Amino acid sequence: MIHAKTRLLWLAILALPLAIARAQTPQQIIQQVVDTERAENRNDQSRWVYLDHSVKPKEQLLSWVATTPQGNVNRVLVKDGRELPEPEQQTAIQKFVHDPHAQKKQMAENAHDYQQIDDILRLLPDGFIWTVLKTTPEETTLHFVPNPAFHPPTHEARVFAAATGELVADNHQHRIRSVHGTLIHDVTFGGGLLGRLKQGGSFAIEQQQVAPSLWQLTLIHIHLDGSALLFKSISFQEDDDRSRFTQQVANPTLDQAASAVMQQPGSAQRENAADRRHRSTSHRPDGA
Repeated sequence: MIHAKTRLLWLAILALPLAIARAQTPQQIIQQVVDTERAENRNDQSRWVYLDHSVKPKEQLLSWVATTPQGNVNRVLVKDGRELPEPEQQTAIQKFVHDPHAQKKQMAENAHDYQQIDDILRLLPDGFIWTVLKTTPEETTLHFVPNPAFHPPTHEARVFAAATGELVADNHQHRIRSVHGTLIHDVTFGGGLLGRLKQGGSFAIEQQQVAPSLWQLTLIHIHLDGSALLFKSISFQEDDDRSRFTQQVANPTLDQAASAVMQQPGSAQRENAADRRHRSTSHRPDGA
């Protein structure tokens, strides 16, 4: 009898997130996720070393990145298909470490990016109509379509609010696991004179828990066709994959970050192969 009660207790505990998700409306689920994401983005002071593979139309980079309060130190292994020798990597790192202007510029760009993320998060509950597609004890998948009653407050919001797609939320920590969207109509600015983004453009964002209760972006894919004078700082074709996260000490200095990236393996071929193995493993379904 005791064993039977124990089994029932564990079943009830495991089913609790599923019951909570079902008790909430789709709008409440999204609002809770948004509130959690915004709070974590404000409060997370963790610093990391990770492998970054960035592909843009005019630049392709494979780099180790170390984050600090003064900016990110990048050790570029490969640039546009050319493997950089270690002395060249060291020179570029030291140039950044001793260039306050470059650090200030990077931090301003990072602050701008974080503000854009926060702005997009804030529009999620009201900017879309949400429906639940699937719920498991671990996650909830929601579908979103533009809310016709919503008026986007910024140009960036106009682009995002023209999309339909799916969002996967973690039921335990109320974090976003992934967002995938597609533009369902052209987005024009100034009647098309200032820019036009074409129907069918897509974006995808994924994040994973890389340490207990700590999440990081692991994938950013943006493929939007068109042009827009209003978005000179935005790349409309970008694939950014991040992996191999290792947590650093609290508040590392730029010199400590430079040392951390130089301690990472330096073979581009080996890191590419290891990264592919890591991704094939991390994206397997549970229990595979």
